[in-house]
Amino acid sequence: MAKTTIKIGTRNSQLAMWQAKHVQHLLESHGLATEIIAIETKGDKILHKAISKIGSKGVFTEELEDMLHTGKVDLAVHSAKDMASTLPNGLELIAYTQREKPHDVVVSYNSDFKLDAADKWLVGTSSTRRIAMLKHYHPNIRTTNMRGNLQTRMRKLEEGQCDALLLAYAGVHRMGFEDYIVEHLPLNEFTPQAGQGSMTIEVSNKISNELRETIRKIINDEQTEYCLLAERAYLKHLDGGCSIPSFVLAKLEGDMLQIDAGLISLSGKKIIRKSGKIHKDEGQKLAIELAQKVLEAGGDKILARIKSKN
Repeated sequence: MAKTTIKIGTRNSQLAMWQAKHVQHLLESHGLATEIIAIETKGDKILHKAISKIGSKGVFTEELEDMLHTGKVDLAVHSAKDMASTLPNGLELIAYTQREKPHDVVVSYNSDFKLDAADKWLVGTSSTRRIAMLKHYHPNIRTTNMRGNLQTRMRKLEEGQCDALLLAYAGVHRMGFEDYIVEHLPLNEFTPQAGQGSMTIEVSNKISNELRETIRKIINDEQTEYCLLAERAYLKHLDGGCSIPSFVLAKLEGDMLQIDAGLISLSGKKIIRKSGKIHKDEGQKLAIELAQKVLEAGGDKILARIKSKN
């Protein structure tokens, strides 16, 4: 491939920059020249509202996708969990990085903090899924909307604006805050949202086949891809963005894909879980079947109530 500089688009938060630099390192280790172009997205600017109140689709991706359309960047690096289930016309996801541990964690400066303690702790999170799951499994807990990058949230925690934060392990690990993890939450209860723990590469379909295949060959982790394609198929069938309280986790066991998925009401009172196992090549088919079962079990009513409030 001709020696050209690959322009990498990213958000400008420290975690997003870590992710972009990780992709940059992978590409440059194969002799490719790169340049990182960082911007502030709508989701980064509007911090006084919950993500679900800003708009469930494209909160952290819209401006980067505009840059892909105009050719200002060749690829955009995203947290896979931030991606809407349906992409804008002309854009596609071509690679997924090897997945970090996908579970949620509780972070606190109080080493004695426990969710199941009798205390009515105040926990910071901006995730509708996490809020609903706290209401379901730990009804004693109070929650407060906590937006901003990880460093901002940790500062708010240190200032006493809440007693703990509920976060994805991947980000906490990548930013070096592991010493403040006081609980690792079980996947069978706090099942993550689609894509949690992985990064994904988005490009315009105008990109050359040569560059597309080069990026994919260097970046893509095939095992992660099987899992995330199934998870995204589940999310798409629910017709939900990254802010609905859905959850899905696909795990590859040999050639078999185990999928655990569901939906929880905003009140936390109703939780629907479905699961299944199938050959990895049929993962997306099973994910769609599970999504349909969730809808038929009352998920359609949960989603209708959520949409009526937005």
